[in-house]
Amino acid sequence: MYRHTQFSWAIMAILAWVASFLILATWLLGYNVMVLVFAIILAILCCTFYALTIEVDKEKRTLSWWFGPGVAKKTLNFEDITEIKGVTNSFRHGVGMRITNDGWVYSASGFSAIEVSLPDGMKYRLGTNDQANLLSALSEKIASAD
Repeated sequence: MYRHTQFSWAIMAILAWVASFLILATWLLGYNVMVLVFAIILAILCCTFYALTIEVDKEKRTLSWWFGPGVAKKTLNFEDITEIKGVTNSFRHGVGMRITNDGWVYSASGFSAIEVSLPDGMKYRLGTNDQANLLSALSEKIASAD
């Protein structure tokens, strides 16, 4: 079993930057319901997107990934994967979870990623700071699935 969790320092930096405006708003406006609601939303985002975990389960023959405590979890069977390759994301791919011209992107921080292709043409780019070990774990499993 391969399992790796990458801390989302880029997402946390962005949320900290936004929180600085919240502190400024509190200083200028005083305590206010809208400022409190915004602070709660920021806290929820921090708890939700603090890390990206990627897991390769040898026995179940699956690849799974999720943010934080299990948010936006996606699982693929090895039989459903047609190709896996190492790729480098650009700034346009961003961080977090989004759809791009290259398919779905799940990224915590950094530019290193793997691209997983499905038979229907759907692609997933999974950001990782452990690309070589993840590709190694997946290449063994995909090879044994054929």
